[in-house]
Amino acid sequence: MKINIKVKDKVVTATLIDSKTTQDFISLLPLTLTLEDYAKTEKISYLPKKLSTEDAPPGSDPAIGDIAYYSPWGNLAMYYSDSGYANGLVILGKIDGGIEAFNVPGSVEVTIELVQSQ
Repeated sequence: MKINIKVKDKVVTATLIDSKTTQDFISLLPLTLTLEDYAKTEKISYLPKKLSTEDAPPGSDPAIGDIAYYSPWGNLAMYYSDSGYANGLVILGKIDGGIEAFNVPGSVEVTIELVQSQ
């Protein structure tokens, strides 16, 4: 599954993995969020509701470009820098390219939409 993430005048695509957490996330789309910088490694925003973590691993070690859900806080995270393992972190997918759009100071407003298959 593909999503488009609109950041200012750019559109970044991402590929989502198939999981119960991802399906729950997709049910929220389209979604406009303000992503705040966190620890100079990721942009985060709280989602309107907590996502299912059924069948999810206990934690993950995110890579640059990963989109993840941090279940303890109920937030979405987009990693633009390397980070370590975190309990409760569920990887949703990976940004296909253009991650530098998130490596900017302060917050960014994004709109996330599911790409409709042709």
